[in-house]
Amino acid sequence: MSDESRESIERAWAAVVATARRTATEGLVVGTSGNVSARVGGTVLVTPSGMPYDRLRPEDLTGVDLEGNQTLGELAPTSELPLHLAVYRNTGAAAVVHTHAVHATAVSTLVAEVPSVHYAAAMLGGPVRVAAYARYGTDELAGNMLTALRDRTGCLLGNHGTVTYGATLDEAYDRTAQLEWLCRLWLTASSVPGRTPALLTPEQLDDVKEALKGYGQQQPG
Repeated sequence: MSDESRESIERAWAAVVATARRTATEGLVVGTSGNVSARVGGTVLVTPSGMPYDRLRPEDLTGVDLEGNQTLGELAPTSELPLHLAVYRNTGAAAVVHTHAVHATAVSTLVAEVPSVHYAAAMLGGPVRVAAYARYGTDELAGNMLTALRDRTGCLLGNHGTVTYGATLDEAYDRTAQLEWLCRLWLTASSVPGRTPALLTPEQLDDVKEALKGYGQQQPG
């Protein structure tokens, strides 16, 4: 491995660790739940299985190729490796964030698609779907996730959590946070007795998607 490649991988690993710690600090995961990855060329750097994020060190770097063969490190990759690899094989993603965010997971038990109560849904490509439940770490779950991610950059996993991806770890994380907020908003609005939240129409969401192109897919401030 060239010095340049090694430096790129080390920088990416530092970003993976920082993002993983951020998910814990901001309450999107508990303990060792959830996982984060980033792709550098043909290598996927991924958080290891069962390792608290605050204990991760530079020497704990864990990497696999796109077939799942471990190429870097000695710690076992996350049990959700099939989920991460499925995203990289089927999209242009450079980063993936998986969490067990409370409000999003709650919504995954209630609906097949997150109701469009806010234009933030357009930032994820449209109404966010819920992938059918399958046991964690399985190819079945990865397949269900891909179905839900069609033309989207994020989805819920039924009775499980969230998955988002992006061109950078910051983008993937921001989409996770936005999805959790959207789910919390819907739960809050739908809890008012005798009232039903108004939803945006597909046409209104399409209008927002067009407008977002001028902001680089970022929510205007």
